[in-house]
Amino acid sequence: MSLHSLFDVPAPAKLNLFLHVVGRRADGYHLLQSVFVLIDWTDTLHFERRGDGRLLRHDLGAALPADDLTLAAARLLQAESGTRHGCDISIDKRVPWAAGLGGGSSDAATTLLALNRLWDLGWPRPRLATLAAMLGADVPFFIEGHNAFVEGIGERLAPLALPRQWFAVVKPATGLATETIFKHPALVRDTPAVILSGFLADAAKPGFWQLGYGRNDLQPPAEERCRDVAEAAEWLRSRFGNSRMTGSGSAVFARNGTGDQPLATWPAEELPPGWVGRMCRSLDRHPLIEWADDEPG
Repeated sequence: MSLHSLFDVPAPAKLNLFLHVVGRRADGYHLLQSVFVLIDWTDTLHFERRGDGRLLRHDLGAALPADDLTLAAARLLQAESGTRHGCDISIDKRVPWAAGLGGGSSDAATTLLALNRLWDLGWPRPRLATLAAMLGADVPFFIEGHNAFVEGIGERLAPLALPRQWFAVVKPATGLATETIFKHPALVRDTPAVILSGFLADAAKPGFWQLGYGRNDLQPPAEERCRDVAEAAEWLRSRFGNSRMTGSGSAVFARNGTGDQPLATWPAEELPPGWVGRMCRSLDRHPLIEWADDEPG
């Protein structure tokens, strides 16, 4: 039966457990190595099919830019598929933006997955991933749906089986634009690359993920640009014993154990004015991973 609506569709955020800049391409794009992990801080989207071909977005919470990645994803899929359907897309935005949490990219991926269903396209995951790469470097990760070791400019993904972990995540009041951090003259661009097989061998050792690995090369220039990042990192470090910025910031996280409960409590009442944060748990896989097949049907 053809669907006419999909409600309460999740779009989870991600954390970069580390982020190393290992080089730069001739076209200026930076080469990265990172581990992306999905967390249970999510936006919620609702989709209602239209017969007139129009694509409309409705903001249920905070107002988003007039033309965001969600609409860009819908337009791209509509154009590439040739469908005559449109959609009303409503977004309850909970994941902070300008934070390094991948919220906009995740919304775009969820839009591709949902409209693939709502418009009866039946596209397999690799075909959706090709479109995802046209929208942004992080979008394919959310389409693929697994925690991953990431290389290149974000297009090379190796799925990882990670232990379930707790993270205290804080977004200070100030956001950061990714472009300004990558252009910072103090950015380290020559961190030695690791070989995936060697990394996986180390990752299999007990306690590897609990102790943390590497660093975020973008954090020092981010802290120089935005004092809030340094303050958030210290706020978490003083309460959880560790901290690290995710992505290009300005959100910062602290590891807080594994198991059924976090090791330390979440002192939400101590957050400074204008900051947002929550205790998050990692996800084993994207909640919509079964919404696309890995091969054509």
